[in-house]
Amino acid sequence: MKRSRKRFPAAIGAVAAAIVMLTTTAAHAAPTDDHLATRAALETFQSAAGPGAAVYAGDSTGSWTLSAGTGTINTTRPVHADEHYRIGSQTKTFTAATVLQLVDEGKVALDRDVDTYLPGTVSGNGYDGTRITVRHLLQHTGGIAAYDPLASVALAEPDGTYKTATLVREGLKRAPVSAPGAGFTYSNTNYLILGMLIEKVTGLPVHEAVTRRIIEPLGLTRTVFPVPGDRALPAPAVPGYHGARIGPFYFWSAVLSYDPSVFSAAGAMISTMRDLSAFYEALMSGKVVSPAALEEMEEVRDIGGGGYGLGIVKVGLSCGGEAWGHNGGVPGYFTHTLVTKDGRHVAAMTNAYLATNPAAQKLTTLLDTALCENRAWTADSRGSAAQA
Repeated sequence: MKRSRKRFPAAIGAVAAAIVMLTTTAAHAAPTDDHLATRAALETFQSAAGPGAAVYAGDSTGSWTLSAGTGTINTTRPVHADEHYRIGSQTKTFTAATVLQLVDEGKVALDRDVDTYLPGTVSGNGYDGTRITVRHLLQHTGGIAAYDPLASVALAEPDGTYKTATLVREGLKRAPVSAPGAGFTYSNTNYLILGMLIEKVTGLPVHEAVTRRIIEPLGLTRTVFPVPGDRALPAPAVPGYHGARIGPFYFWSAVLSYDPSVFSAAGAMISTMRDLSAFYEALMSGKVVSPAALEEMEEVRDIGGGGYGLGIVKVGLSCGGEAWGHNGGVPGYFTHTLVTKDGRHVAAMTNAYLATNPAAQKLTTLLDTALCENRAWTADSRGSAAQA
């Protein structure tokens, strides 16, 4: 594990930097059935990202997939919509949805302090769990400092897995950055604590609670919240890489194996572009939590160009309207999924996460282009541009 510490980028902790870049400035070419504007945006994204990249997009009438580069180095292999990859912080939306289901059931209250459910867990070093609420944790507004679990690989158990309580204690060694409710600071510690809360309230390991409550009922057959100790990607999978790009030159090597329990409820999950689109569509159409709970999730905190709700991000589109979703970055992958309430969806990924994250804005442009091109294409194909 010490060897991997030197090679892994601080990926999941850097997702916050990407989240605040959600404003969109894409200019759109005239759409066609071949999705030329999206294809160009994908190629631009891939040129700054990993060995390969792909986008899966569409609306209620159908979906399509485009791929650029290669899914496996030293080959020419497209990335497909049903191939597995690690989704990083998109896990947070699954965790948040599970918490909101518990709110619907009267087992958790959003504005109750975390000490009610996990006495003494959030304490010391300036933290007071009687002042930090469940809502604060979900929205990253409790003042808990930013924390990348990969910085604590030495905390692994003898079998290589991680105890969430240990990671939380390590995260809380970083002093508070604000009073509860006073500011937004994206921190994985918030969602590690929420994972502990889910386990305490349900009596189930968090991976099992999310699987039973979200993954299985929605029929997400290619979505996995891995059990601690399970480091494998299910087949078919897109291999993840790390490396560097310097102008036209690049170097890739396979990401070393690591145990996903280091990310737990903050970023451990595996899915596909198709399954992620289905999940966010189901969530935003009221099939996962109650209408009242969904309204709570959609109450966003401004984060400078976007809004962060309860485990979900609101993004303004260049063609008007808004989309909802989340991004994620872990060793080997940089991903994002967005959906609109009129039935459009887009999921995109690349099979590397670069420490300097040069592809973040290009990914934002790709997502916007796919959603806006599809909107115009659908309107043109139906002969009713006024409804687009």
